[in-house]
Amino acid sequence: MLLLNVKDVVDRDTDINFRRAASQIEVLKECDDTMTPYAILSHRWQDEVDYNEMINLMEMEKGKREDIMGRNGYKKILRSCEQAKKDGLEWLWVDTCCIDKRSSSALSEAINSMYRWYENSTKCYAYLHDIDGPTFPIAENLERYGNHKGWPEWFSRGWTLQELIAPRDVQFFNKEWVPIGNKRDLADTLEKITRISKDILISGLDSGVRSVAQIMSWAADRETTRVEDRAYSLLGLFRVHMPMVYGEGKKAFLRLQLEIIRSSNDHSIFAW
Repeated sequence: MLLLNVKDVVDRDTDINFRRAASQIEVLKECDDTMTPYAILSHRWQDEVDYNEMINLMEMEKGKREDIMGRNGYKKILRSCEQAKKDGLEWLWVDTCCIDKRSSSALSEAINSMYRWYENSTKCYAYLHDIDGPTFPIAENLERYGNHKGWPEWFSRGWTLQELIAPRDVQFFNKEWVPIGNKRDLADTLEKITRISKDILISGLDSGVRSVAQIMSWAADRETTRVEDRAYSLLGLFRVHMPMVYGEGKKAFLRLQLEIIRSSNDHSIFAW
């Protein structure tokens, strides 16, 4: 997997802001996820920075570079790197800039490996952009989060389901990157929000998943921007692999069902 060198990202940003001459720094490096301690970001996409923009930042004209550095997506990367440094970690993975999405093979590998990458992370930073206060919400708030069933938007997205379950250590941050709790301490509230038992949230899928239908029920109300991602975001939860075919629409979910049937004798799949 491609990982950001957190020191190089932070140092490069400092050099640019203080108008110091800086050589081109290779901020991304191929690493073994089973051997390298790293942090990983979980977030709701906004105005993001992609792979090409991240690696070529120093070569861009000033105006273009300033536009990229002013985006919320760049600030998320930088703050995640700063947090990783505080946690004593040298490497960070962010889905927006650590996948070269121009390559279909790189994108397919990343989506099929993503659950494992979150599972193998040392820390996962869950950035909740719509929480302003210093504490995690413990009660449904339809006035504030009415479009997302009363809870922060992060809990309504398809991809964040595996990003909550897979990592051992999920740390939550508010809009200003103030820590507001972790998965273990917030397990009671998280169970109420997601309908996923505390045992599974704390100890992983092997500690209590009883059926395919149970996992499907967790994902039923979640949304994805691309219709295909409703299927692709579940691959790791079912421990199956399949190629990405963006443009296939709802056929992606049918292919997912077939892969599950091939790898499981659980007939509850037919309820979906």
